[in-house]
Amino acid sequence: MRTRLAYVVALIAMLGGCAAIAPPAAPPVSSSTQQAARPYWQAIDLAGRLSVQYARGGADESLHGGFTWSQSPQRTGVSLLSPLGQTLAVIDVQPGSATLTQSGQPPRVAADADSLAQTALGWPLPVAGLRDWLQGFITDPQGQRRAVPTDDGAAVTTADGWQITYGAWTQDDGSATPRPRRIDLARQTVEAGLVKLRIVIDNWQTP
Repeated sequence: MRTRLAYVVALIAMLGGCAAIAPPAAPPVSSSTQQAARPYWQAIDLAGRLSVQYARGGADESLHGGFTWSQSPQRTGVSLLSPLGQTLAVIDVQPGSATLTQSGQPPRVAADADSLAQTALGWPLPVAGLRDWLQGFITDPQGQRRAVPTDDGAAVTTADGWQITYGAWTQDDGSATPRPRRIDLARQTVEAGLVKLRIVIDNWQTP
């Protein structure tokens, strides 16, 4: 009897030891890993609506209309439209040069599109940053492109002071990957006071 009891005790101890050293279960995939898997498109065409609030000469101003956006690895094209669809301004950006054309005026050229838009429009349009932001990405201080969490209300602040809030996401194109639907931008500026931009993306096309 004692021999059999000792055998049972030894067997239980052995099994307990095996359970203690069993490999742990694989950790769940984190949300940051899921975000990193979201694709970034070097070439994309977008269309939607844009509203802007800013100050000029001490008075509050606002604009409402539409926009189209086309980008490739070496070029960005932006058209700003009136509520009736008339073209108000066209911005064409290529390496080292940006051109802004308004109806009835000669083209304006500058080294970068952001300063050109500020001068010509009276309010800043962050064309360089929007290449990432429109797709739900930002560039971190190390220069790496990072995906923004796909939560309604997800907010980030860029190195140059833009506060970006992703108000809504959508998957209405049938894709399994969410994409930004509404983006709110805000930045305090010397030239135009507190500037607020709301972007609503209605159409999204990739190659």
